[in-house]
Amino acid sequence: MTRLVRRRYLALKIDCEEPVEPKAVSDAVWNAFLRLFGEVGASQAGLYLVGFDKEKKSGVLRCGHGALPMVRAAIASITRIDDKPAAVHVLRVSGTIKALNRKL
Repeated sequence: MTRLVRRRYLALKIDCEEPVEPKAVSDAVWNAFLRLFGEVGASQAGLYLVGFDKEKKSGVLRCGHGALPMVRAAIASITRIDDKPAAVHVLRVSGTIKALNRKL
């Protein structure tokens, strides 16, 4: 019997002087997670960048319910994106994208 994967969606805000690409943000999150928790932790997290707006420098990241504290710790440890100084902030967390958009 398969088990339902409970997901959480995080609204992210990037503080960076220069524009950033969605691929660079995704790579920065993955690298931070790998540095802190290794490959086993990363495989259990199920990280995926759902959407990203270049002008607003904000996006939505999906992860597993159990990995949420680890994902928040990894995001807090990000200091550079594409060798540019940057900080990533978690604005909100929700169980669905629809509720996340409603909260924002």
